[in-house]
Amino acid sequence: MPNNIKVLVIDDEESMREGCRQTLADEGYRVQTAVNGNQGLEMARREAFDLIILDLRMPGIDGMAVLAELKEYDPDAVVVVITGFANIETAVEAMRRGAYDFLPKPFTPETLAAIALRAADRRKLAIENVCLRRELDDLTQSVGIVGQASAMKNVAEVVRKVAPSDSTVLICGETGVGKELIARAMHTHSHRRDKPFVVVDCGALVETLFESELFGHVKGAFTGATETKHGKFELANGGTIFLDEVANVGPNIQGKLLRVIQERQIVKVGSSQIVEVDVRIIAATNKDLQEEMKQGRFKEDLFYRLSVIPIHIPPLRQRREDIPLLAEHFLKKYCARRKKEIGGISAEALRALEGHDWPGNVRELENAIERAVVMADGDVIEPCDLLYYGLALAAPSDPAPGGRLAEVERLEIIRALKQFEGHKSKAAEYLGINRKTLREKIRRYAIDDADPANSEKGNRE
Repeated sequence: MPNNIKVLVIDDEESMREGCRQTLADEGYRVQTAVNGNQGLEMARREAFDLIILDLRMPGIDGMAVLAELKEYDPDAVVVVITGFANIETAVEAMRRGAYDFLPKPFTPETLAAIALRAADRRKLAIENVCLRRELDDLTQSVGIVGQASAMKNVAEVVRKVAPSDSTVLICGETGVGKELIARAMHTHSHRRDKPFVVVDCGALVETLFESELFGHVKGAFTGATETKHGKFELANGGTIFLDEVANVGPNIQGKLLRVIQERQIVKVGSSQIVEVDVRIIAATNKDLQEEMKQGRFKEDLFYRLSVIPIHIPPLRQRREDIPLLAEHFLKKYCARRKKEIGGISAEALRALEGHDWPGNVRELENAIERAVVMADGDVIEPCDLLYYGLALAAPSDPAPGGRLAEVERLEIIRALKQFEGHKSKAAEYLGINRKTLREKIRRYAIDDADPANSEKGNRE
């Protein structure tokens, strides 16, 4: 039986209108009716319907004109036209103008129910087909949280308890700690697992386009709006929407987000039509929202709505016992992806991994292991495979700044600076570290990055 599928019946004949309403209501649809085309258009502009049953012959504005305007307003509208004056020309014209199907009067309740079910499925597919869902590598498996630190065990326990609910969750933690992974884990273990998981990168969207991205827009809403667009909330309907770096959202959109959370309704840019959405909201931030509120940059009401269930993920440097497990996990992942057979990570390389502060957290560790898999020639990851990441320095057996591995690292930094003519951002990207880490190493080794050739000479002397 259909659940929460909204149908609008537009017919001037009361017996037909009420007959359709009763038949569809008995099948579980949520049905509203309109007595003429003008009323039907007004209702369709005000509220989104999954299916519209439309009589072609009505006084005033006729069904063909109503059909054309409905499709102009919402190209994905699923419209089934009915008429007592059936002929092939009328059917062809209605289909040409965008009708989903054609139903001649008289028809049985069973025929109406069957065509309504097919049309409702068509609407569902239309929405799902425009949803850009990123797939997990292990889509057919559960999403796991790798880690043995007590803090991560607590996170895993919270996820286990919260995932089956629809409670709004706020995930806090530094960049790269795995906030999206936690959000995906909650979605995967929820009753919404078969519905979309839609990610919104709040830090990457231009403020002027943010509202359109979240809520969609109608054709002609602004310059460049050449067609009606579904927003992220509509695409996530029935599933989960993940608002990554939500602290970057401006005050205007914060207010609209608050209303969506409270009312579960959106309005497209340029429209007055209310669209109901059934979504689970998970937000994440790398900022201190308490401080953002004090500074007046984040609305208190929105904070309390988002943080019904708060989850804090500690940085990797505070849970170093997880590094071996994570490294092994990523090693297996990238060996399989690169079709390489590497048996493990040497004790010396593991000490280097455990000694690094990982400013980029789990994401940086994953990148390091992926690159080590690519660089490794043997069947075990060695410190030399990690040199491009400056990790060998951290090995206790080779204290800096005088050990052999440290010297190799110093020379690699000098070569990178020479290659990129002292451009630190490019050199850091090449070495696989962030710019701040590179600056610290330049200072540690007393490298004159303005003239790395002189530095190399000076250090040799």
